[in-house]
Amino acid sequence: MNGRLDDWRRDPDRVPPTVLVLGGFLTSPPFYGRLRGRLHRLGAAAVVVAPIWLPDWLLAAPLGLGAIVTRAGRALLRASDVAAIASQGAPVLILGHSAGGIVARLLTSPEPFEGRRLGASERIGAIVSLGTPHLQGTDVRLGFRGVDSGRRALDHLDRFVPGATFAPRVGYVSIASRAVVGRRDGPSREQVSFRTYRAILGSTVDPAGTPGDGVVPLAAALLPGSRHLVYDDVGHGIFGRLPWYGSEGVVERWWPEAIDAWHAALRARCVGLGD
Repeated sequence: MNGRLDDWRRDPDRVPPTVLVLGGFLTSPPFYGRLRGRLHRLGAAAVVVAPIWLPDWLLAAPLGLGAIVTRAGRALLRASDVAAIASQGAPVLILGHSAGGIVARLLTSPEPFEGRRLGASERIGAIVSLGTPHLQGTDVRLGFRGVDSGRRALDHLDRFVPGATFAPRVGYVSIASRAVVGRRDGPSREQVSFRTYRAILGSTVDPAGTPGDGVVPLAAALLPGSRHLVYDDVGHGIFGRLPWYGSEGVVERWWPEAIDAWHAALRARCVGLGD
């Protein structure tokens, strides 16, 4: 190997991660304050929350996700700078909540997205998605701008970075829920979930009952090739009646899998370095 083994590569299983949190649609960084504290208590070396705010998401609906991806890319550079000291230079572990998981995958794209050149996979050790709609229906009705911009992003991902493209050098974990069944003719809450599920998966959504987290249907949230964790008691967002993916008692359940996937990716990068 060229260079010295004086960094994370010496003992990748003992290095703590620097975490970058990419928030979901219509969120802002303060939403993730408690999650940040929980990750610190669980052993994260540092936690950076990307400065993507509610107005940024409102602009993304009509204009596309390009500006969001730019902000996320700058946050990744900042997290990498933090990791240079906090994690001995190890690649960053990204937590992407909801649409944040789509943005995380866009950061790895070798092809420009909406004029932004990305290709940041070597800076990322793992992408852990929390209720992210990775998959889309082929017959989703367009016209709602938020759906249109999301579809353009997923089309790009399907074309250039489908599934777990960069495994094993990047770990992928999809965390999802089946706690909220969406039904066309159910109670009002189930009808709302059914409509949001249909906006993502189109006619493949079963009107008699489709499971999900209240916003994202289960079938859309499991990225092919990733590790899958599915819960029966977790909701999508911070303000729902159910605990969400970042709630106390929930984070502790998926964090060991996230760390294991990240460490496995670090080990994969070390193969052959001592030859």
